[in-house]
Amino acid sequence: MLTNSIEIIDNRFNQLVLGNVHLETLYTGCRWSEGPVYVPAGRYLLWSDIPNDRVMRWDETDGSVSVFQSPAWNANGHTLDRQGRVISCEHRGRCVSRTEHDGRRTLLATHVNGARLNSPNDVVVKSDDSIWFTDPTYGIDSDYEGDFAHSEIGASQVYRIDGKTGEISVVIQDMEKPNGLAFSPDEKYLYVVDTGISHRSDGPRTVRRYTVSADGKSLQAHGELFAQATVGLFDGLRVDVHGNLWLGAGDGVHCLSPQGELLGKIRVPEVVANICFGGAKLNRLFICGTRSLYAIYLRTTGASGSYS
Repeated sequence: MLTNSIEIIDNRFNQLVLGNVHLETLYTGCRWSEGPVYVPAGRYLLWSDIPNDRVMRWDETDGSVSVFQSPAWNANGHTLDRQGRVISCEHRGRCVSRTEHDGRRTLLATHVNGARLNSPNDVVVKSDDSIWFTDPTYGIDSDYEGDFAHSEIGASQVYRIDGKTGEISVVIQDMEKPNGLAFSPDEKYLYVVDTGISHRSDGPRTVRRYTVSADGKSLQAHGELFAQATVGLFDGLRVDVHGNLWLGAGDGVHCLSPQGELLGKIRVPEVVANICFGGAKLNRLFICGTRSLYAIYLRTTGASGSYS
């Protein structure tokens, strides 16, 4: 029997969820919970509490929660590279950084064509070791999630950092406020959320799908509209092994089919910012609500890299 945490909209969603499974609250007490990443080598989860300028750590072995890093440059999104190092988007640092295995902080991207980045938001790593990240202005719009400043670039774009040369290139220029992003399991597509409605009342609250070019380093221009948020706006997202999208939304987590159909929802009592898969089998969905960290077990598993 399904619990009231799960809402079935399309019968296909029954194949992705489990009966008698409840949404669990793992921690509460944040101001704006964001950017989760599961670290399998240590069996712990890191996530950002952006206004409080700290990164939190939940230990899977005993359920304890501690402050992993503070101050934390008002970090937002995180991911792991293929060597298991944490990649972070920093609002106040206005950069993408990497935490080395010995704890050192390495800056990977700070400027584009001589101009400072706005405030990197979310990040994913592709199988060729390249790093793809979004750069809206949320961290410089006020002093709440970073330091107020005017955009030097004058636009919010999506970028790629080459895994071998470190070269930074623009891959998407036609979005208002690019936010969460994720590759399809076969890396043929890049899904990117646009939360332009945050700055313009009739702005986008959509997911767009971009086809990855044959060279794997660029995207075919003008991605197609994939889905539009029906409650609040979409934020972070991850993809499961079947190609379904799991997206943070105003009333919980929305699950969309690879064709963009809404299959069902995980009901959460707070606005959801971001999510990731984790656990030993990648079948546990970790959810960053506004003030809290939640988790729920699923019948599906995350695609490679979806724990980050």
